[in-house]
Amino acid sequence: MRIYGDLVSGNCLKVKWTCDHLRLAYEWVDIDIMQSESRTPVFLAKNPFGQVPVVAFDDGRHLAQSNAIVLYLADGSDLVPADPFLRAKVLEWMFWEQYSHEPYVAVCRFQMKYQGKRADERDPDKVARGVNALETLENALADQPFLVGSELSAADIALVAYTRVAEEGGFDLSGFPHVRSWIGNCDTVLKLSE
Repeated sequence: MRIYGDLVSGNCLKVKWTCDHLRLAYEWVDIDIMQSESRTPVFLAKNPFGQVPVVAFDDGRHLAQSNAIVLYLADGSDLVPADPFLRAKVLEWMFWEQYSHEPYVAVCRFQMKYQGKRADERDPDKVARGVNALETLENALADQPFLVGSELSAADIALVAYTRVAEEGGFDLSGFPHVRSWIGNCDTVLKLSE
């Protein structure tokens, strides 16, 4: 399979980390979103949404949206629990990530890192909602090392991608010890520091 993505994108890294963790073979194809490479006719034929990541499978099918790709690739592995309730908890976190975390934490990062905005130029509503998302994670991780129990799941991969670089968006993680510990746990299991 080929993964079309941008290695500065947390959404793309989710897919890469899932493949690496599960030892799935892939070819990485760099797409520079800042140069509008995801808006070309060739790319839009693969993904009409014009976003990265997108996976092209050997049979000619394509799949977009990071969390959908992660779930597809991880199906049948330890990253997606067999128990229906625990599987639903993984999905609950992944849906929450796209609705209540990524639009705030990742967007503030994009504004600062790629648009050159200062922390005081960020949208105050996005900042407040980003802090709320980090507080939600902090509370959820107070008594467990991962989001759904004691093992890494697809939910952790979905949420750690932008949380681990939240400081690039002006969020101070020093007041979130459980989040910092969880990031370390994810880094260890996914071998992200190597």
